[in-house]
Amino acid sequence: MTLYRNLILTALILAFGVVSLGAYVRLSDAGLGCPDWPGCYGNLTPHHAADAINAELAVRPNGPVSHAKAWKEMVHRYFAGTLGLLVLAIVVLNWRVRRETSGGSGLPMLLLGLIVFQALLGMWTVTELLKPLVVSAHLLGGMATLSLLLWLWLRERGLASHGYFARADHLRASAALGLVLVAAQIALGGWVSTNYSALACTDFPLCQGMWVPPMDFEHGFTLHRELGLTASGERLSMAALTSIHWVHRVLALVVTLYLGWLGLRLLRTPGYAGMGMAVAGLLALQVTLGISNVMLNLPLAVAVAHNSGASLLLACLVLLNFRVRRR
Repeated sequence: MTLYRNLILTALILAFGVVSLGAYVRLSDAGLGCPDWPGCYGNLTPHHAADAINAELAVRPNGPVSHAKAWKEMVHRYFAGTLGLLVLAIVVLNWRVRRETSGGSGLPMLLLGLIVFQALLGMWTVTELLKPLVVSAHLLGGMATLSLLLWLWLRERGLASHGYFARADHLRASAALGLVLVAAQIALGGWVSTNYSALACTDFPLCQGMWVPPMDFEHGFTLHRELGLTASGERLSMAALTSIHWVHRVLALVVTLYLGWLGLRLLRTPGYAGMGMAVAGLLALQVTLGISNVMLNLPLAVAVAHNSGASLLLACLVLLNFRVRRR
């Protein structure tokens, strides 16, 4: 059982790294650094594909392919592949020690299915040329993998330590709604990132000097379309990009107010003050990073930190929901 729990913890830590690394690849425009899948120009590493990369650079020096971008993309694939193998090992070991586990094989099998689907989304991200719907779904799949691994680890760790959580049934609905809101905001943040609309508004709290700027919600939130284009193939307008950014800001305000209230409620609940401080601290960090992205013109380090902060805030809400449901 110790090996089983350690595998889950290792996979959990690696999943956080894969999500953060994926954000780095996306935000540094390296998503097509190797324009095939799963290798790089049919090779295991960019080093072995150097001739093909040089040939592409000769034709398009400022294109999506470069040696640096190829390595970023492939390192992300190596880490994701390792995570997949770890999840497979968890499923196999879970079957062998299933009588000693807390909840059977359902959750590990769900994780394995999600990992397989993630691999397909990773392939489609390349073959569909960074189509926003595919890239956004890939991001959400990574967040879901992280969340399920955390739940699995908490479940097995709780069984091993005979942990006791204070009874807080009155927090169940509030915690669940907080988790839903954070997940929705992450989905919107992914839509902002995959449509490159993070700088559609470069001022704060106004957007283009107005509270409600000109927006095109219809084209901005059409899911089935190519990157930068409408469903009919026309260039996506600034009004469409603005609508995506603006909605993300509005939901950010809703999430901030709600989690602020939830954090205060947790602080007043015996045994949950630490959770309240964690929610409030991560919320403050995310708000600061989000505003900094706009005011500082989207620095890569800040943008990646904002994505990682979203992962941590999601994990915090998953932990809260686990605690109020498991005693």
